[in-house]
Amino acid sequence: MSLIIRKMELAELEIATYLAYKEGWNPGLADGWAFYHQDPNGFFIAELNSEIVGCISAVKYSNNYGFIGFYIVTEEHRNDIIGTRLGLRALNHLKSCNIGIDGVINRVENYKRLGFNFAYKNARFEGVGSDYSHSDKIVRADTINKNSIYEYDFKYFQEPRKEFLDAWLKMPNAYTNIYFENNEILGYGTIRPCRIGFKIGPLFAENYEIANELYKSLAHYAIDELLYLDIPSINEDAKRLAKNYDMKMVFETARMYSKVIPDIDTDKIFGITTFELG
Repeated sequence: MSLIIRKMELAELEIATYLAYKEGWNPGLADGWAFYHQDPNGFFIAELNSEIVGCISAVKYSNNYGFIGFYIVTEEHRNDIIGTRLGLRALNHLKSCNIGIDGVINRVENYKRLGFNFAYKNARFEGVGSDYSHSDKIVRADTINKNSIYEYDFKYFQEPRKEFLDAWLKMPNAYTNIYFENNEILGYGTIRPCRIGFKIGPLFAENYEIANELYKSLAHYAIDELLYLDIPSINEDAKRLAKNYDMKMVFETARMYSKVIPDIDTDKIFGITTFELG
């Protein structure tokens, strides 16, 4: 057996996205591209006898924090050593960091044995986009100073992620809206296409009412299409938002961390960025 774990090239991100789609994760079409700009050295491929049989991402945001995702081994090789080798490569890349993961629920105890601490569940909700009227305080992101967006995003993410946001805000066929009042950002959200339907995330807002206006402004871009929203389940207002639009929960993950659980105000996170990449 000739097994190689190597750095994933940018052009190979489509392979990882397809493997994630086959697992039912349905990432945004350009999600990996944006995260690759944050850490191009944090994506890895497993090749067995020159055939790609697995992948993993280990995106480093700083020397303090990173996130592991896209952890996939093809079904016929899941009892081999491939998954262990991929995991070790990712952990080594983030060895100085507090590491976040969104693990499958039935493997939480396995992750605990590896030293990860359970924080809360994230849940995926599915609905349908529609043409809603929304507040005139909603503006397009390209009309707002980028530094203000970086600063607002950092309020609800563990580390600054400028490189990621620079790419995220330029994703093809994606739209980012800002709730802007009295010369201040009070919320923002992105909608982008997936292999199936569209996904909103992140969706950060100062309160339910602002999150609701942002949701309506984004759902406009997915009229009559399937629409997904991933929320931290401990945010009751986020669950209320999903229920308000007749969205149904279709999937859950366990958010876990290898060291400390970050002190972030999840009550203002109405949509996480991605399950796969943090």
